[in-house]
Amino acid sequence: MAETNKTVGVVGLGIIGSRVAKNLRDKGWHTCVWNRTPQDHPDALGSPGELASQASVVQIFVRDGEALLEVMDGMASQLGAGHVILNHATVSPEATREAAQRTASAGAAFLDCPFTGSRDAAAAGKLNYYVGGEQQVLEQVRRVLDASAHTITHLGKIGTATVLKIATNMISATTVAILAEALAVCEKGGVELQKLQQALAVNGCASGLSGMKLPTMLAGDYDPHFSLKNMLKDAQFGLALAGDSDTNLPVLASAAAAMLEQMDAGRGEEDYSVVYEKYRKG
Repeated sequence: MAETNKTVGVVGLGIIGSRVAKNLRDKGWHTCVWNRTPQDHPDALGSPGELASQASVVQIFVRDGEALLEVMDGMASQLGAGHVILNHATVSPEATREAAQRTASAGAAFLDCPFTGSRDAAAAGKLNYYVGGEQQVLEQVRRVLDASAHTITHLGKIGTATVLKIATNMISATTVAILAEALAVCEKGGVELQKLQQALAVNGCASGLSGMKLPTMLAGDYDPHFSLKNMLKDAQFGLALAGDSDTNLPVLASAAAAMLEQMDAGRGEEDYSVVYEKYRKG
């Protein structure tokens, strides 16, 4: 049940943020929203500061660390002890810590709160949130997260959730990249491509992700559930984290190179499974 005395603000009305805002509104929460590019939305306000002046809980869905810190600066004068900021954007650990520090300096609380789940999961209120930060702060906003959550996993200190999210996206990026290569090998070897789909249905290498992506890849349908530009960004974060500890990640590096090739071809807004276009015919 929504708390009738609490307003939730949503910053960023992209694929995920717009659907989270709708879930909140549909489930009875007072909501207000702000988006960098103005949108015709019934709860839209004019600035992050105006949003923070009305909302005690703010959920942030922006693309990168620069945008996150700009939003934090825009809200700073309006933040205080009654606010909880939830950053859902996957950004670098450094940007996560900086956003947390700016929040603390204003007297407010902060949770590092990335998620897994794409467009359809967000629409269904079935995102899986990873949370870094104090348990007591999480409990204050658990009902807010429940409006769009399937699961909520508390990890510990701020930054750990970001690292885990990057790690899970490493698996997703490399899975789709090798799926594209497997399709290419099948085609070159004279195998009817639909047969790979049948084979994976009874093969231990299959996954929920391959089951979701293979049909759309075969159809050349790259309507974005998770965009190529965002998956490449997260892969680059993974490579940077590994580089900090002199760890070599050749599999991820190969997937990132494949994604970069399609980015350079102007396909960054499409689903990251567009890596298959390097091989797909017809």
